[in-house]
Amino acid sequence: MLRETLAVDFRRIVMTCLGCNPTDIPLAGEERRAPNVLPVKCQGANLKWKLPVAIVLALFHNTAQAQGSGTDKVLTPVVVTATPFENRGELDMAQPVSVLRGDDLRRKREASLGDTLSRELGVASSSFGPGAGRPIIRGLDGPRIRVLENGIGTLDISSISPDHAVTTESLNASQIEILRGPATLLYGSGASGGVVNVVNNRIPSQLFKSPKGDFEVRGNTATEERTGAFNAAGSMRQMSWSIGGFRRKTDDYHIPGRANESDPASPKGIVENSAVNSGGLSGGASFVGERGFLGGSVGHLESKYGIPGPEGARIDLKQTRYDFSSELDKPVAGFEKLKVRMGYNDYKHAEIERTGEIATRFKNEAIESRAELLHEPLANWKGVIGVQFRDRHFSALGEETVVPVTKSHSVGVFLVEERNWNRWRLELGGRGEYAVQDPKGDLLPSRSFGLYNASVGALWKFMEGYGLGLTAIRGQRAPSTEELYIKGPHHGTATFQTGDNNLSSETTSNIDLALRKTTGAVTWKVNAFHNWINNYIFVRSADVNGDRVADRADDTGALDPNGEFLVQNFTQGGARFYGAEAEAIFTIKPDEINLRLFTDYVRGKLDSGGNVPRLTPWRFGVEFNHQTGPWTSNISATRVMRQNHVAELESSTPGYTLVNVEVSFRIKQTRSNGIKIFLQGRNLLNEEMRVHTSFLKDFAPLPGRALVAGVRGEF
Repeated sequence: MLRETLAVDFRRIVMTCLGCNPTDIPLAGEERRAPNVLPVKCQGANLKWKLPVAIVLALFHNTAQAQGSGTDKVLTPVVVTATPFENRGELDMAQPVSVLRGDDLRRKREASLGDTLSRELGVASSSFGPGAGRPIIRGLDGPRIRVLENGIGTLDISSISPDHAVTTESLNASQIEILRGPATLLYGSGASGGVVNVVNNRIPSQLFKSPKGDFEVRGNTATEERTGAFNAAGSMRQMSWSIGGFRRKTDDYHIPGRANESDPASPKGIVENSAVNSGGLSGGASFVGERGFLGGSVGHLESKYGIPGPEGARIDLKQTRYDFSSELDKPVAGFEKLKVRMGYNDYKHAEIERTGEIATRFKNEAIESRAELLHEPLANWKGVIGVQFRDRHFSALGEETVVPVTKSHSVGVFLVEERNWNRWRLELGGRGEYAVQDPKGDLLPSRSFGLYNASVGALWKFMEGYGLGLTAIRGQRAPSTEELYIKGPHHGTATFQTGDNNLSSETTSNIDLALRKTTGAVTWKVNAFHNWINNYIFVRSADVNGDRVADRADDTGALDPNGEFLVQNFTQGGARFYGAEAEAIFTIKPDEINLRLFTDYVRGKLDSGGNVPRLTPWRFGVEFNHQTGPWTSNISATRVMRQNHVAELESSTPGYTLVNVEVSFRIKQTRSNGIKIFLQGRNLLNEEMRVHTSFLKDFAPLPGRALVAGVRGEF
């Protein structure tokens, strides 16, 4: 009777979210009806709605009938590594933080990091085809979001242009951490919008009693994907080792309509030049002693992917990365731990025209290092002092030499302190940074910036299971290389962009409020934020004639109404961003059944009037999880609203509803290992989904209805 009642209640929720009309439906167990929930069923819905809902209910019903009680679930603590303080969970931080791991990470994995995280609270993707997509946090993107791999930058050039891929792979990640709001204090001016840290444990920090690892194989009908990945680690005496790799190959992906709905000649049912062929291999080793560890790793990544759009360009990317990491307990009197990390890479990619000729060769040699020293409690204050260095040599040679050869340097010193008493935690911090941009060429000036950052945060656990966090940050960001010096046609984005070497530093004043309930049958969290940004740097479409039609140009920059490039100029002015994120989780049956409701919203306005370009639209949704014995099912429905808050000369984007379903079966049911078979249905409504944050929204909607099947094993 309970299963039947829960099935009825769930059908009410799903159908209500899908916009069905209320009407009576037979109830099993009247006593389980919530007082404010109307019994509903879908009447008069077309086949487009009925089919996915039927699949949803069938999966739920079959899973509910599965036999077996399962083993007791033991929840391991979720530790955030992108913080100087050890053993700090996401619920113990004043700043909003979330961690994607386990089945949630496996379920949401896509070819690009941005698309993998695009369903997390406050996060969207630049979505430049399957091969390239960078995270956008609370409407801020590009050089304002720092993407890290094990606490060190990815050292690629993905922040220069949205068609450049992020060189870290989620298939080999154990967890991905998202710090919303400015994190400039710890990671420099490039983190004025937030931080994404991909943790893959390439350098082992512990000894293993026996080898451990995992593997995954999956396929996708919409992208014709064939993917495999593996990770393994073990120890021999005092030495630990790790190895990992992946291989992904997709074809041009399928869509429900035309790629360009305004062009009758546009391909129908497929997005051309969207295939991906990528792979990587890494290995690491470390010596682990009683007081710490010392280790290193090397990884190589190759990726070939198409850029959807009129130009038909492709990118051939290669990166070799070397990392070093060390920790030492009690290095000197008065200090608890010393942490040192360093990364160096040799990155290059070629942009290839439709004819097969190489238009431009990009190269980026970069090194980043940081050291953190945690001191022992002093007058009840505990903290860390750190120093960070970055050095980069960037070049782009060939037909598309739009950014000059530039050497960049920065050094930063930071201090973070915290004090705990009773139900309170207080955090204070400051950072000073000096950054230099030195372009090659007599006509371009070098620029140097002295930057400061300061923050104060408090966490108040005012009741058992409740927490209130308040963070205030004031920080600065130096203009990036492309914002200062870019000039020329960029085929990937079909724009002719011009930078401004007189740009000033951005100054961000941010207030973040986080209210959480972490225990009980209903848990929830609400984050609200407001950013005031002085000298906000953005790219604005040109309108020389003032006729409210964006200017176009040929590849020399000469204005031409029929030119293939949209004319855009970097400029700056005041802006403010504000919004909120919220989720609530209802535990219907502990460790077996829960329901999640979520939403996020952001507005970005320019002080001069108008909206910030390519702003993330409002969205909300529902997610249902059910586990019984070896069976697990997940059903989610997300509504992305139409984006009408558009910038000058920017078009609006229609909304859509994304419905996904997954059912999985664990063949061997243990706490730490086994084999899981999973089957997903993605975009079951076969909606045409165009991403407002993407430069390619008019040429490349997201994939249509897809079936994803795979196997994941752990040992």
